[in-house]
Amino acid sequence: MTDALTLGGLAVPMRALRLLALDFPHLPAPDVHLSTISVERLELSLHDVAMGDSFAAFEAWRDALGIAPDTVTFRVQANGGTRVLRADCRFGDAEVGLIAYASVPQAAAGRGEGAR
Repeated sequence: MTDALTLGGLAVPMRALRLLALDFPHLPAPDVHLSTISVERLELSLHDVAMGDSFAAFEAWRDALGIAPDTVTFRVQANGGTRVLRADCRFGDAEVGLIAYASVPQAAAGRGEGAR
């Protein structure tokens, strides 16, 4: 027998994902990430290329998870081309990371406003 992580070792975030699917089936489907390094963490990421308005989807998830608006962080990455919202919370026994990526609108990017 080895000390390798088994699928059962990811039970905490998988259980949280199951509960999210049961409690919030109406919310937009995020990309889901589980890690064999952070075995109690579940990451939900929302991308505007896949769903249109990822920030609106983020707000729906933030509200559903009971995350306070003042705990959300905002930054810009990709040389000013991508806006990022991020928040963390506990759901069930899991640590949940909620992230949204959205392109900077072309008009704002052209004026340099995306790099603030």
